[in-house]
Amino acid sequence: MTRIKDIITHLESIAPLSYQESYDNSGLLVGSQNDPVNGILITLDVTEDVVEEAINLKTNLIISHHPIIFKGLKSITGKNYVERTVLKAIQNNIAIYAIHTNLDNIINGVNYKIASLIGLQNLEILLPKGDTLVKLVTYAPNKSADKVRQGLFEAGAGNIGNYSECAFTSEGIGQFTPNDRANPTIGNNNKAEKVDEVRIEVIVPKHDSRKVIQKLNAVHPYEEVAYYILPISNANQEVGSGMIGELEEEISTLDFLKQVKSIMKAGCVRHTKLVKDKIKKVAVCGGSGSFLLSQAKRQGADVFITADFKYHEFFDAEDNIVIADIGHYESEQFTKELIHELLSEKFTTFALNLSNTVTNPISYL
Repeated sequence: MTRIKDIITHLESIAPLSYQESYDNSGLLVGSQNDPVNGILITLDVTEDVVEEAINLKTNLIISHHPIIFKGLKSITGKNYVERTVLKAIQNNIAIYAIHTNLDNIINGVNYKIASLIGLQNLEILLPKGDTLVKLVTYAPNKSADKVRQGLFEAGAGNIGNYSECAFTSEGIGQFTPNDRANPTIGNNNKAEKVDEVRIEVIVPKHDSRKVIQKLNAVHPYEEVAYYILPISNANQEVGSGMIGELEEEISTLDFLKQVKSIMKAGCVRHTKLVKDKIKKVAVCGGSGSFLLSQAKRQGADVFITADFKYHEFFDAEDNIVIADIGHYESEQFTKELIHELLSEKFTTFALNLSNTVTNPISYL
């Protein structure tokens, strides 16, 4: 029997909650993680209509991109759409899980989906995220070094970009004296011992550090394992905001914007002056991306596709880049398909439904 916690574990192994932005509220918002799952409804937003759709489909878990609970609720009396939606979900025993900026920030997440749809290649994170990596340093006797390294790799350590099983090893002499209560693998109680050892250093995703340490203790031959973890300032090239890539061939700016409008099913494209004749390098960010404009310019993007630019922010293009605002809903609407893809790889015993409710609050004449 699949429970809600099994769905959560799978999604957060792909997009850990630690990757969400500080202002965000991703995770299980309504319901118990111990409830069995009899069906899932996938949506961009949660509204009363979406909850009604889940009721009609007899599904008891809604997975959304945007969190319905973003600010703290002091009451749930139904005085606004957020409270009414939450109340309706609770009354009908429907759980709500949100996977928001943590899904935005992974390399194969929301921005990858957008980039793939518009035909970009050679993709990279536009603004890599810091404070997501640590360095683990440990020591092992020479004859056990391979086993220890392999255990660390299996637990998720040693991955750097397109390279795996990355480690640095140096040789040295380890010294210790076991006391009366020790059960040493090497040496004798109350006698100083010197051992030929190696120092092993690996990069570890911060959210995986506990798992990696558990594996280290499991594969290491010593009763007491010496290790320490260092914070590092390296930006994680696999995690961060936005994405940048290139079209296979240059295309006229106007033709490109028309293609984007069609592919992304945008009601309109608000854009700055077409200061570029041709488009080759493209930056994208699903949702509100104006904070990435300077980074897109710095990396030489010809156009920046995103949403929610304010009037005065368009001036910041300064004739160096074309800003193309396609709308918040429009830029993220295909996130439903992305979530479906992530779940269908793992779960096949219950229905995964894409919501048919259009939650876009904006209409166009």
